[in-house]
Amino acid sequence: MAPFVIRPHGRLHEWVAEERGYFRDEGLDYVFEVGLPESWSASSVREVPPQRRRGAFESFVEGRSCDVSSACHWAVNHAQSQGHGRMYDKAYSVTPAGIYVAQDSPVHRPGDLAGVPVAVGYHSGSHFAAQQVLEAFLRPEEIELNFIGLPLDRLTALLEGTAPAALIWGPGQYLLEQNGFRRIADASFMIGFFFSDDVDPEDVERYFRALRRAQMDIDLEPQRYAHHHLRQLPERLHGMADERAFGPGERLVFLPYTRETFDRTQEWIRARSFFPVEEVS
Repeated sequence: MAPFVIRPHGRLHEWVAEERGYFRDEGLDYVFEVGLPESWSASSVREVPPQRRRGAFESFVEGRSCDVSSACHWAVNHAQSQGHGRMYDKAYSVTPAGIYVAQDSPVHRPGDLAGVPVAVGYHSGSHFAAQQVLEAFLRPEEIELNFIGLPLDRLTALLEGTAPAALIWGPGQYLLEQNGFRRIADASFMIGFFFSDDVDPEDVERYFRALRRAQMDIDLEPQRYAHHHLRQLPERLHGMADERAFGPGERLVFLPYTRETFDRTQEWIRARSFFPVEEVS
């Protein structure tokens, strides 16, 4: 059987488990792919035209190259509903996220975002999370989402002033706050785990046992592992960040992602027509 492929996903846990030897201790035969998380790689695309819209859900349809993958629970949930793999139902995580604007932006409250293009990723966590949080403040016709590439594209757009607002998650949040950007609304969201049908379920359990141990280390000494955040940002941005002041970021929750949660999420997706009717099971 081929080694289990692990790729970090904008959080500390995989880096800590690798550093501490937890994957090896659990008996996992694995390959640890070092580099920027796939979802944080710059796509070089700013404005994504409708015919080229692609996000987390589409990447599951096309097939990802690591054995356990992560994305917002909306995309993972829908990918399972369409038969593209299996959603892990014994744990999920919660990632801090927020809608950010520049320090001199005229936007000061969530209600000020009416008609303001908010940069998000198509069919990805930022897309669904922005819709969810903005619905609490705006009428449907006032919500304007602008699909701009991948997370690093949206972070760059904010830093360069080419996007008036964006939903940002992961280490990019801490970098923005250290450089004067303002969070207008919290948009934290759940992340699910997804694996293909040919992955050994016991390897998946070994992987999660290692991450559970890493979570305790992060809880106990967050500053000790904060330097790993910089591994998840391109080197050109490192001079703008003091990782010692970064928070712990995403947190794993070892509670079941229940059938009720799955069904309620499906209802939420259907009610907003995120996907063509023929794609919804």
